[in-house]
Amino acid sequence: MIATLLRSMVYHRGSAWLLLGSLAVAVAATPLSAAEIVPTKFVTPNGMTILVLEQHFLPIVEVHAMVKSGSAQDPPDKAGLANLVASLLDEGTTSRSSKQLAEQIDFVGGALEVKAAEDFTTASVRVLKKDVELGFTLLADILQHPAFHKPEFERIRSQILGEMASDNDDPGHVAMKSFNQLVFHGHPYRWPLYGNEESLSKITHADVVSFYNREYTPGQLILTIVGDITTEQVAGLAQVHFGPWKKGAAPPRNLKHPAPVEKKTVQLIEKDLTQSNVILGHGGISRNNPDFYAVTVMNYILGAGGFSSRLMDSIRDKQGLVYGIMSHFDARLMPGSFWINFQTRTEATNQAIQGVLAEIKNIREAPVTDQELSEAKSFLVGSFPLRLDSTAKLAQVLAQVEFYGLGFEYFSQYPKWIERVTKEDVLRVAKQYLNPNRYALVVVGNAAKAKLKQ
Repeated sequence: MIATLLRSMVYHRGSAWLLLGSLAVAVAATPLSAAEIVPTKFVTPNGMTILVLEQHFLPIVEVHAMVKSGSAQDPPDKAGLANLVASLLDEGTTSRSSKQLAEQIDFVGGALEVKAAEDFTTASVRVLKKDVELGFTLLADILQHPAFHKPEFERIRSQILGEMASDNDDPGHVAMKSFNQLVFHGHPYRWPLYGNEESLSKITHADVVSFYNREYTPGQLILTIVGDITTEQVAGLAQVHFGPWKKGAAPPRNLKHPAPVEKKTVQLIEKDLTQSNVILGHGGISRNNPDFYAVTVMNYILGAGGFSSRLMDSIRDKQGLVYGIMSHFDARLMPGSFWINFQTRTEATNQAIQGVLAEIKNIREAPVTDQELSEAKSFLVGSFPLRLDSTAKLAQVLAQVEFYGLGFEYFSQYPKWIERVTKEDVLRVAKQYLNPNRYALVVVGNAAKAKLKQ
């Protein structure tokens, strides 16, 4: 397949995008083994961390920039600022309009993307090997020379406000927004990535410029390059395109952990629906918590394992109360949250909630079975390569491994860390990180029909 693709390359505009898409599929068919994922790491004189993983079997290069700043760095009264800054990066630079940026990357069939998250912001470019110079040029331009034109600022902010209005009609979104307010009370994680109507309306053009100047410096950047390129080539391109970027002071950081949920807290949001949208949970763990792997196995058995999970077996299959139900541990730089979400017919709301609490209690009180443990480990180990089966995925995971300080042995050791988890470990972390008595419960639905027991 790969040889056929390489023989049939045509580099004109009309076919470049199709070729790049085909190569992405081919990459997925030929992943590196975990033992082969050994990147080269170096730090530039201006403080930028660079990771390079050479893959020479296909002429494609992914350049992934992670800026160590996200919505957790938003000022308390201006939630959504980090996301707004990120949204404006590719809306024009001092030398290129947004249209020119789009046309230049489209012409070579590449992709240029920017996305904010809670702990970081990412900007990435994917191009064919022959266009890597252009890829570096465009990525460096949007990161170092964003124009932040006032008309674009107003347009993007209005666009985000419009998306908020649409999201407020989604019961699931409304439930999660309220859940985060309860679990992360007083912490930056409490707001949606894009903030809220009040906070976004307060953000000024000067705020955007000030946030960018403070947070976007070379020392804040992890640049990860995966694909058909050598480390020496990366070093040269990085020097040309990022070398002139002046080193800046490290911005202040407040890594205060969210306060735990101290008691059962219930919030019922009235909407005339035929089903109740329910989220139940509390604080979780950070990504670098040494119990992360034991928690991952435990959570798979509880509710992340699809049809093989206890929640699906009990709440869906045996009681017929839901179509789907999942449990989640959202591990971040600071402890994230644990939650279980589902939809159920309004009259069955109380029964479903009690069923969920019963399963949380059960996994805390007795060891899981040998079969449950074996199936969880088999899935987690077996699916691990699928998270690394393309240049884009590899670049993202490499950057996060560096960001969270997991060490590059992560790739070869992950299966071993999962395999080492015992039934005793699962029981221990279930008792430590699950609490059926102190939790936040949000129900969006018809209050009169649900008759929620508080």
